Amino acid sequence: MMTLVSYDVSTVDNKGKTRLRKIAKECQNYGQRVQNSVFELDLDYGTFLQVRNRLLKIIDTDNDSLRIYYLGKNWQRRIEHFGAKQTYNPEGTLIV
Repeated sequence: MMTLVSYDVSTVDNKGKTRLRKIAKECQNYGQRVQNSVFELDLDYGTFLQVRNRLLKIIDTDNDSLRIYYLGKNWQRRIEHFGAKQTYNPEGTLIV
């Protein structure tokens, strides 16, 4: 299941900066950064629920914002990309 995760974390204090790093790291563990605070995650439903719960434990709901968009299995038809950054295929071959 392809999901898009975006977030806006208040960084007026050190706790906010720490939350920002933790959210970015959690998303990087499971997906690809496509914008500064936007990640594409291609996960099975169980793993998605685990990641979602971890992110919800990190954010401060009084000061931060977390948005999750469910693109589903036919996500290729729902995404258009224009501009400089190269797109990628998360279901393609991974070279490490």
